[in-house]
Amino acid sequence: MTEQESQGGREKHSADILEIARIMEMLPHRYPFLLLDRVEDIVPAESAVGIKNVTINEPHFQGHFPAHPVTPGVLIVESMAQTAAVLVIHSLGAETEGKLVYFMTVDKARFRKPVVPGDVMRVHVNKLHARGRIWKFAGRVMVDGKLAAEAEFSAMIRDA
Repeated sequence: MTEQESQGGREKHSADILEIARIMEMLPHRYPFLLLDRVEDIVPAESAVGIKNVTINEPHFQGHFPAHPVTPGVLIVESMAQTAAVLVIHSLGAETEGKLVYFMTVDKARFRKPVVPGDVMRVHVNKLHARGRIWKFAGRVMVDGKLAAEAEFSAMIRDA
């Protein structure tokens, strides 16, 4: 399968990928709470895929759990929210940069398999609908092609 075929017939352009420096311009999150390394496959106002490389150096692994490190579910859901926030800001343009995207609801959260150091999380978010400043999403986290977690959630865009 060619790259174009794997992108649903779309050719991949550099505008389809946001690297960490650009993400940091868009989101207020910083270490240790910035949970994305890259966002790709962006279809404005529709969907995006966040990439998170999970490493043993992350601070939550010191206590969750030292002998068996597992990424906390709340951080997996937060990675979905951060991917959605990048999608919203990218879709609405420069005038939304510097605004905050706040969680409002989390529904139907399911955790299917543990996410551990060495995993690469592919965080798929799809807009379900948007009305004014409120957006609703479906998120799925895939690791090695297998579903690790899923949830529906909504967020509101607010001035900082």
